[in-house]
Amino acid sequence: MSVAANDRANVGRRRIVVLVPLVLFLALVTLLLIGLYLGNPSLIPSALIGRPAPQTHLPPVADLNRNGKPVPGLDPANFKGAVTLVNVWASWCVPCRDEVPLLLRLAQDHRVRLVGINYKDEAGNARRFLGHYGNPYAAVGADQSGRAAIEWGVYGVPETYVVGRDARIAYKLVGPITPDNLRSSVRPQIEKALAAMP
Repeated sequence: MSVAANDRANVGRRRIVVLVPLVLFLALVTLLLIGLYLGNPSLIPSALIGRPAPQTHLPPVADLNRNGKPVPGLDPANFKGAVTLVNVWASWCVPCRDEVPLLLRLAQDHRVRLVGINYKDEAGNARRFLGHYGNPYAAVGADQSGRAAIEWGVYGVPETYVVGRDARIAYKLVGPITPDNLRSSVRPQIEKALAAMP
């Protein structure tokens, strides 16, 4: 093989060595962008659907009152026999503010018990948040360490779970409740849980 032919072969190999990783990188970026823009993060499946709700006891948010009475913490024993909406929220979470009016509306449905898990928040901030935006919760557990959120499989706040009368998780919504998903998925899942035999 001549020197010129050998040089051309080496140049061709170097191009392949450079192009293959570049093509793989671009393919990976394209897949991630498609998932980001076309995917719906609220449709992330939960391994807990159909399983018993975690037995997570949480203390109440300190000094939190509703209608002049202390708001209790989270007690999983209260899930049995009632359809419960569990909402994971924090005062520092901007989308949590946007969903409060919808949660207040849901709290008016006396067939459903609405409870909150206050995620990695200061008690004073949580009280101010609920004082300003309204308190839809019959109970609010303080999850200052984030341990309960891990047990519930939380990806980030806000998230909402429908727990059936059998104390099993029936549905999970990742992200805030919006008018659209309230109508298309959250309400139908609540009605489905209400219709199910305990």
